[in-house]
Amino acid sequence: MENKSTDIKALTMPGVHSSFLKFFKGRTEPLGLKILDVGAGEGALTQKLHEMGYHMHACELFPEVFKFQEVSCDQADITKSLPYPDHAFDLVIAVEVTEHILDHEIFFSETHRILKPGGKLYISTPNILSMKSRIRFLFRGFPFAFNPLDMDNHNGMQHVSSLSLDQYNYQAVKHGYAEAEFDIDRVQSTSRIWHLLLLPLMMFTQLITGYSTLHNHKKLQLGRLLFMVFQKK
Repeated sequence: MENKSTDIKALTMPGVHSSFLKFFKGRTEPLGLKILDVGAGEGALTQKLHEMGYHMHACELFPEVFKFQEVSCDQADITKSLPYPDHAFDLVIAVEVTEHILDHEIFFSETHRILKPGGKLYISTPNILSMKSRIRFLFRGFPFAFNPLDMDNHNGMQHVSSLSLDQYNYQAVKHGYAEAEFDIDRVQSTSRIWHLLLLPLMMFTQLITGYSTLHNHKKLQLGRLLFMVFQKK
């Protein structure tokens, strides 16, 4: 079977991969780097990075779903030890993966172990800090992209962890990374409306002594997805 992009589906929301690649290209990572695509799905992102000139490897909880024949896909549970030696990769990429796992301690520890010194970990995940997400949580009890869990479903496809940027930074720094450089994929129109309506209240809360403005960064208030890159110290 030919490896056409139409044959391999991105198992994410529409536009996620193109937005992530824009974020990735903005960091001007040199071609030829050795990259591990974690939770690679059918291999849509693996294929795009391979075609750009990167030396790609992939792993997946269910590798039988992986379809890109130019790259092999290893079986791996990213909440356990990864099947790679120390310092094996220049970059690790996890696109729309971390919201599916509970044990981020092992994830950050293992990715740090398999990255070369100075290597980078790229993550994309739903932005739970958007105004749309905050209002949704207020009225429904669930942030953006999260819903009530099926207690009998353990196939790894449900969104089970809604972490904020601050929580990601905490885990990353604990395991030897610098804090994230971050960006968003695009502005949500709903978040923009809520941002304008609640701006006076948001400005007032920032006057409170000791109040951190990180989670009220404008991009975090407006963005649909959160893109982060952590560098190994």
